[in-house]
Amino acid sequence: MPTESTFLLAGLFLLLAAAGWALGRFGERDDEEAAPPLNIDYLKGLNFLLNEQTDQALEHFLAMVRVDDKTIETHFALGSLFRRRGEVDRAIRIHQNIIARPDLAAEQRDQALFSLAKDYLHAGLLDRAEKLFVRLAQGSRYQVQALENLCSIYEQEKEWEKAIDAGQKLQTLGGRSLALQIAHYYCELAEAAAADNNYTAARQYVKKAQAGRPRTMRGALTRAHIARESNDNKTAIRLYQRIIDEHTYLIAEALPEIVTTYESEKSTLGLDRALKSMLRKNPDMKSLVAYTAIVNNIGGIDIIDQCVEQYILDEPTLSEFVDLHQLSHADENTHAVALEKVRGALSKLASATPRYQCQECGFSSQRLLWQCPSCRNWETQRPASRVQFDTVLQHSITNP
Repeated sequence: MPTESTFLLAGLFLLLAAAGWALGRFGERDDEEAAPPLNIDYLKGLNFLLNEQTDQALEHFLAMVRVDDKTIETHFALGSLFRRRGEVDRAIRIHQNIIARPDLAAEQRDQALFSLAKDYLHAGLLDRAEKLFVRLAQGSRYQVQALENLCSIYEQEKEWEKAIDAGQKLQTLGGRSLALQIAHYYCELAEAAAADNNYTAARQYVKKAQAGRPRTMRGALTRAHIARESNDNKTAIRLYQRIIDEHTYLIAEALPEIVTTYESEKSTLGLDRALKSMLRKNPDMKSLVAYTAIVNNIGGIDIIDQCVEQYILDEPTLSEFVDLHQLSHADENTHAVALEKVRGALSKLASATPRYQCQECGFSSQRLLWQCPSCRNWETQRPASRVQFDTVLQHSITNP
């Protein structure tokens, strides 16, 4: 059965044939002699294709375009085909051969350099790709694409200062805002500085991250983390509470930090007051508090335990496994033991299922990833708000 490469090569053949026809029809000719629309090289290459001898056809066309100055676009097409087939070494050889031509026009040289840079990138040769993209970013017609690729390379290499520089240039040239992306670069630098206990530098980076619009939610969390790590607990608590007020779903990240901060100060009354105040402002947050407590094994705090109990009693799916009516009317000791068992089971289930999902591509993970590994977009993951029972229900159906 014909492969994708066969169809692509057939397209190349038609391109070559059309070029030969055009040269014969409209090109310079002697008075009585016209250039033939097709020559034996084309026919030989087509014969390889018809016999599905793809490799031989590739080598044949490669040898043919090396000696034909009028087929440089076919040369580029072949290089792209090699890259798509995963034969990057051949693509590199083709584009290097083009660059070596002494009579190459400046625009074609830039095209060859860009193609070669993509070959290196595809092969994982990031240093070589970076050098070529840096060159192309100096005013070529591939300047925007080169800067986009440089941002991607610097993200992989965690060269955040370089990523900021490339992102700012791209923002100027591309006519679109990269404020969120650049803010995350600054947050990466802030987190690295904080890890080295350089809190002064970390705060400066966060300030730069929060200077643009839209602001990154990561910047607020990073600022709060820095305050807690530098023992400024009062500021940390204030910032975490503000984060929850402004971005309710970030309770999954902020609530455990609030609990830990209050506990480090042995201020259970302060924690109780803060949580009750938060829930008075937003009663709908009770299920999120419960889910976060279940996932992070937060217990022994009255207001949180009440949220967890109500969450369990209100969860209709649990009625498949637990007699919730009997549970709610049991004596105090039985009630407490049963609730703890259900809670433990839910915690195990939550730890075995993805907690975050990208809103752009659906990629799931157990922890919050600020850049989605799949679609490479920034700040697109959102946490689950309830325990996922799909696995349990599927098990009960297949094993009645």
